Amino acid sequence: MPRSPQPVLETVPNVSDGRRPELLDRLAAAASAHPGVALLDASRDPDHHRSVLTLAGGAGPLVEALVALVEIAVDEIDLRRHRGAHPRIGAVDVVPFVPLAGTSMSEAVAAARELGRRIAERFSLPVLLYEEAATAPHRRRLADLRRGGFEALAGRLADPLWRPDFGPPRPHPTAGATAVGARFFLVAANAVLDTGDLVIARAVARAVRESSGGLPAVRALGVPLPSRRRAQVSMNLVDYRRTPPAVAFAAVEREAAARGARVVERELVGLVPEAALAGDDPATRALADLWADRVLERRLDAG
Repeated sequence: MPRSPQPVLETVPNVSDGRRPELLDRLAAAASAHPGVALLDASRDPDHHRSVLTLAGGAGPLVEALVALVEIAVDEIDLRRHRGAHPRIGAVDVVPFVPLAGTSMSEAVAAARELGRRIAERFSLPVLLYEEAATAPHRRRLADLRRGGFEALAGRLADPLWRPDFGPPRPHPTAGATAVGARFFLVAANAVLDTGDLVIARAVARAVRESSGGLPAVRALGVPLPSRRRAQVSMNLVDYRRTPPAVAFAAVEREAAARGARVVERELVGLVPEAALAGDDPATRALADLWADRVLERRLDAG
């Protein structure tokens, strides 16, 4: 039997619902039903009110799978009633494409632009391109596109600086807008503290994130976890080559300890590239053991 073509792209759609497991199941089933698409991971968080799926495949099959996923999300999610800890502008909030080994970034950019065009036309959904797919330097950073959230979106899209790359210059009434991009691998890692004090979590996040003078290529927020009566430092490591996960967690632990708190759990959202866990130091080995079943390359091999 011929072997399936090697996946060339990874995509990690983030959907603004983390409280309905049945919805996540339907999203995953719709996306993975397309030939040539592998579902590598799916997870949800009720406090963030967000679900994250990881898919891999060729550009064409992935675009078709994502169109099917967006259709369900647009039908099912009403952001006017959405309240969660994670920033968001859309029912399908963000869809990045990541080139796998042997694939160029230009292929990821082309897939991002094709998906953006398709979902804008089909669902009357404003689409903003970001990172390597961005059409202007000031539109590269996802945080800048998402500033103010869904509630501020109408005013943002009316500004010529933030006019959508595809779709109408106004939010979809219930599904908002979607950011579609192409980027390097991102490691989404959370540190759960032994306190529910959001002031402490926000201070720790401010200390470690790059924009406040902290670690390079680290973006961080302090967020509440009401269901667990904890606070969390939620991090995006946008270039693990500059700040590996073990270094980021060590910094969070130091900053938390300085404020009388401890890290009690280290969470990974989605998958992690094997190279992000390379190293012989004890902290890196401990993370490699903790996340052994969440390594991207192993999931790809298993698929």
